[in-house]
Amino acid sequence: MVDRTVAAPRAEEPQDIRNVALVGPSGSGKTSLVEALLVESGEIRRPGSVEEGTTVSDHDGIEIRRHRSARLTLAPVMAGGVKVNLLDTPGHPDFLGATRAGLRGADAALFVISAMDGVDGRTRTLWRECAALGMPRAVAVTGIDHPRADFDSVVARCREAFGPGVHAAYVPAFEGSGDRRSLVGLWGLISERYYDYSDGEAVPRPVPARLREASGPLREILVEEVITESEDERLMERYMEGGVLDPDLLIADVQRAVAAGGFHPVLALDTVRGVGVRELLRELPLSCPDPTLRPLPRVERPDGREVEGMSCDPEGPLVAEVLSTENDPYVGRMSLVRIFSGTLAPEVDVHLSGAVPDEEGRAGEREHSGSLFVPAGPRALPVGEVVAGDLCLVSKLMSARTGDTLSSPERPLRVRPWAFPDPMMPVAIAAASSADEDRLSRAVARLVSEDPSLRVEVDPETRQMVMWSLGEAHLEAALDRLESHHGVRVDTEEPRVPLRETFTVPGQGVGRNIKQSGGHGEYGVCRIRVEPLESGAGLEFVDRIVGGVVPRRYVPAVEKGVRAQMADGIGDGFPLVDLRVTLYDGKAHSVDSSDMAFQKAGRLAIRDAATTCEPALLEPLDTVTVEVEGSDLGAVLNDLSARRGRVVGTETVDDGRVVVRAEVPELEIVRYAVELRALSHGTGTFTRSYLRHERLPGHLEHRVARPRSGDRDG
Repeated sequence: MVDRTVAAPRAEEPQDIRNVALVGPSGSGKTSLVEALLVESGEIRRPGSVEEGTTVSDHDGIEIRRHRSARLTLAPVMAGGVKVNLLDTPGHPDFLGATRAGLRGADAALFVISAMDGVDGRTRTLWRECAALGMPRAVAVTGIDHPRADFDSVVARCREAFGPGVHAAYVPAFEGSGDRRSLVGLWGLISERYYDYSDGEAVPRPVPARLREASGPLREILVEEVITESEDERLMERYMEGGVLDPDLLIADVQRAVAAGGFHPVLALDTVRGVGVRELLRELPLSCPDPTLRPLPRVERPDGREVEGMSCDPEGPLVAEVLSTENDPYVGRMSLVRIFSGTLAPEVDVHLSGAVPDEEGRAGEREHSGSLFVPAGPRALPVGEVVAGDLCLVSKLMSARTGDTLSSPERPLRVRPWAFPDPMMPVAIAAASSADEDRLSRAVARLVSEDPSLRVEVDPETRQMVMWSLGEAHLEAALDRLESHHGVRVDTEEPRVPLRETFTVPGQGVGRNIKQSGGHGEYGVCRIRVEPLESGAGLEFVDRIVGGVVPRRYVPAVEKGVRAQMADGIGDGFPLVDLRVTLYDGKAHSVDSSDMAFQKAGRLAIRDAATTCEPALLEPLDTVTVEVEGSDLGAVLNDLSARRGRVVGTETVDDGRVVVRAEVPELEIVRYAVELRALSHGTGTFTRSYLRHERLPGHLEHRVARPRSGDRDG
């Protein structure tokens, strides 16, 4: 809902901005944490509920029904005069594209971990991705009040999963034990502040002696780590001499230590009671780097040459990137944009560059942008100019796709895009009605422009429209959005695997097309020899006519008929491939022969040869590259073998993961994206590409989906 009566949260300088992506598994509490921070900052009065579908972040229909995020959302909060842009990313692995978009728009990542569930494989993978980018990271442990929660154990598991730079910055205090245990306080190890929550409100009190005795050694380790990572020689010297350290100086060092990428503070939270939320809101501006401290992505000219010296400068050339786009049925098309350089103003002409140079002819488009908005709780508030380092929503960018770059028409530039995950799970879609069919192509194009993790193509052999997604949840969300946002309903079915046929033994065929029923008739006779060729050879047509028994002008017509029948197939209707067809004899009539007569004769000759040349079905074989944790290698190899796969090699990569290369029939990997995830505990990835066709074992022919009548021209 757009609200024009309330002032939007703003930042005038990049130094007053923090962009933080919330990352973590589904159910870890990211969206609830955003709600708690919005309440603490005063943006909303009371927190919404994921179960009731009343949160600020998850307002899409499928998010409300499934109780999980499916999109990237922006929620700005003000903290100590600093604008903190919270980017709530989906936790489900099917929405990795939105998560990566959130990381692209952020300057730091807050990994949200449930105290009950710990760290899963996908979260470890995302941590490695952030480490490769040099992105500062911190950890927020939620649900610390649960009877089964063990904060010290969770911190230890995080250190094991993420590395030795993980240290508790806050320590919770409890009273009682077992089911009677209750959370009563929180101690900040850097600030030395203790807040008593026993009465429901944060009350400053002296640190309990028992807590100081138990957790004091943790503070010593933490302080040393902060000073070391921040490279503060002055404080290090005082620390080594045993002097008293000013907490304010230590807090200033925390930001430098986090920005350096080797120190990762852990915060403790109970979002239901609000424990730790105020502390987190205070820590985000202090611990996370502002945009000027982070390097910009590679910026290029339209010809691909890199632009040197770019920085997060409001006075610099305009460079902004579309992180997500959405066609809302009520407010229209809205694009979430991160401004890397320059200042973006509303209602101006911008140059739009595709995610890759000359993408589908989109080397550059000029478009007039609409108004700029900033989310504020459930509202969208209009703003004027938005400076470098900030994020905003832009309306009416009708041609913009996720990953596109906005720049000045006078100085067009392009940001090298982030890595979009490659969709690997196909499903065939078809319009549910004739009315839907009229709108399907345009709706699908808009859907793909919103989410580059989707791919839609028409298979030239099966004639099906195939939508490729990252998994079942991703597909469900895409189909829901297709209907709810674009008004198009579709039916789905398994994609037909593009099988082919060939002949397995040499043989001959005769095509007799003789029709004389009074008047002008048809006359064409041809004799052919047929021999199988190696895979991928296609059709080799050989003319061996001697003596003009088939006039030279009709030989191309015979070849045309042969090719047409091979394309239509014989028997099951699959294309016929990899044959040498030799025309060696035939007959013609001086009056009734024609090109059409010999085309039909060529078709009939191939059909006749099929009765003796033992046709066989060929199935497509893919090259599959699978990357998994070493501990999952055995299970993956056994599974590939069960899928009739042939492993051609394995290789261990730097982080201990293993890459497996195999050749696997396409019939066996239609749903491999889902099955590999279950097999590898969410950490496995794979790519596939067509290799060749091979003979399908006869006992598996019952699994083949035959082309429906009308799919091919007869």
